[in-house]
Amino acid sequence: MPITFTDIPETRPATPLLDQVDSPAQLRDFSPAELLTLADELRAYILYSVGQSGGHFGAGLGVVELTIALHKVFNTPHDRLVWDVGHQTYPHKILTGRRDEMPRMRQKDGPSGFPKRSESEYDSFGVGHSSTSISAALGMAMASNQLGIERKTVAVIGDGAMTAGMAFEAINHAAHVDKDLLVVLNDNQMSISKNVGGLSTYFSKLWASKFYNQLRESGKKALKSLPQTASFIKHTEEYMKGMVSPATIFEELGFNYIGPIDGHNLSLLIQTLNNLKHLNGPVLLHTITHKGKGFGPAESDPVGYHALTKIEPKPEPSEQTARKKPKYQKVFGDWLCDMAQQDPALVGITPAMCEGSGMVQFSEQYPKRYIDVAIAEQHAVTLAAGMACEGLKPVVAIYSTFLQRGYDQLIHDVAIQDLDVLFAMDRAGLVGEDGATHAGAYDLSYMRCIPNMLIMTPSDENETRQLLYTGYMHKGPAAVRYPRGKGPGAVIDKIMTALPIGKGVIRRSGSKVAILNFGTLLESALEVAEKLDATVVDMRFVKPLDRDLVLELASNHKLLVTLEENTVAGGAGSAVTELLAEESIVAPVLQLGLPDKLIDHGSHQQQLNLAGLDPLQIFDRIHQRLDRL
Repeated sequence: MPITFTDIPETRPATPLLDQVDSPAQLRDFSPAELLTLADELRAYILYSVGQSGGHFGAGLGVVELTIALHKVFNTPHDRLVWDVGHQTYPHKILTGRRDEMPRMRQKDGPSGFPKRSESEYDSFGVGHSSTSISAALGMAMASNQLGIERKTVAVIGDGAMTAGMAFEAINHAAHVDKDLLVVLNDNQMSISKNVGGLSTYFSKLWASKFYNQLRESGKKALKSLPQTASFIKHTEEYMKGMVSPATIFEELGFNYIGPIDGHNLSLLIQTLNNLKHLNGPVLLHTITHKGKGFGPAESDPVGYHALTKIEPKPEPSEQTARKKPKYQKVFGDWLCDMAQQDPALVGITPAMCEGSGMVQFSEQYPKRYIDVAIAEQHAVTLAAGMACEGLKPVVAIYSTFLQRGYDQLIHDVAIQDLDVLFAMDRAGLVGEDGATHAGAYDLSYMRCIPNMLIMTPSDENETRQLLYTGYMHKGPAAVRYPRGKGPGAVIDKIMTALPIGKGVIRRSGSKVAILNFGTLLESALEVAEKLDATVVDMRFVKPLDRDLVLELASNHKLLVTLEENTVAGGAGSAVTELLAEESIVAPVLQLGLPDKLIDHGSHQQQLNLAGLDPLQIFDRIHQRLDRL
């Protein structure tokens, strides 16, 4: 049995076996007993390194044995190993030459928190969004076949990721082309948010049956006095298990189904994978694991320990006061509950992001109006459209980066029909340690071109609350984008007021330069403006744009500067230049935003520095532009 840890080590634990592994080839010479010890050392080192860097560690703890078994049995990196999402790949990274770098994971110039092709030849496919592994692995298997290359291809996907339609599209195609492909279903009964849907219920029944079996074994003494009852229970369970076997689903879809097996039984995993390596065609291995395995607190609370923040020294009292600022997700969650109390037509929809989007309180207070569709962003958007057709008022809480997956539905099902749906877009802009895969860098660009959209960019917590209310009261599609984490600490007005649509607010009057701020960089704009004696406008709305205000500023300022935490290409600044061109006004405009390159992981401030959006660089860029006028 794996060792169970109760604390996160603050100093590096002794890991003599793990220290010998710089590539998977070395662990292939280990004895079965050594592999078991390696698993314990690997868990200890994961706990230590995540304590240093922060990150998603519960999923990784749950696949320690599976990761060791996969790298022992398969000849990686020649054989392809594709991980879904990537939260569970910390053991994989440690075993593939990145052990000593892991304490700097997710930090600037350290390893990514997700598989990344440019980082290691063992990361065969870069991921970050869910449910892509089977499609990618199938593509690799088909390519190897076409090129005449002998190799095995394995996709590892969780039960949560399996709820997305894309996974089943890939499964359906894999059966059709009949290429050699192993899919390992890591069933830990615990995605980030509670799994939803028929498939999840299917696995739940199976898990419950196994659990009940264990209870029945422990209760044999009680049943001895009722032998007929015990026999009846035994035969009934055997019959029911035959009916609910997952083999029914996957074998009907054309896969050879194996399992379920214990995903923490290392010798069984190795033996099974060795056998499956020689099977032809699509195969699915169903493993049962425990998220957070080997760390007592995470086993008891897998949601709370899905991820861990970096262990920091205890803050000074003044720092503790500063940290009491609410996160934007809390601002949204509070608004949602308040709005639901006022309007019984409100329904809240999330694609498996209840905790991350701040919807826990709403889900508890209004369970019949809370809808988690699982990892199914396209379905979430069209579901909202259908509800809006019948007079409900859906609020879709979705990360900016995940709404990209529902883009066609946003256009075709919501905007074209001008339906009354509010999108609360979390994680807008740069997101720090989660890097480029999770950055909300494009939403202003991809939404601005869609007719009927109302697009709002609040600058602080109170504006977020008021613009959510404004968007909710608006008839038609509306979106409010706000960032990850905490804001500047604005006082939040409990009274909700609909703000004038398409109207900005002058926050500071100056001369020569007018900074048009879209979103939460307002504090930086004001800091720069003090040095330049510039005008600062909190634009609030990207669409519709405050035309009159922009034209007025263009007429009495030497330079217009647009500022946004969105890609410059097609963003809010582009809306300003398009307006000026439409009105045949020639005016210098400096567009400041995210450059046309991917911003790697690091702290949010480091990312802003890389993008040239910290106050010092904003000042320098404006000053340089003025010098050229």
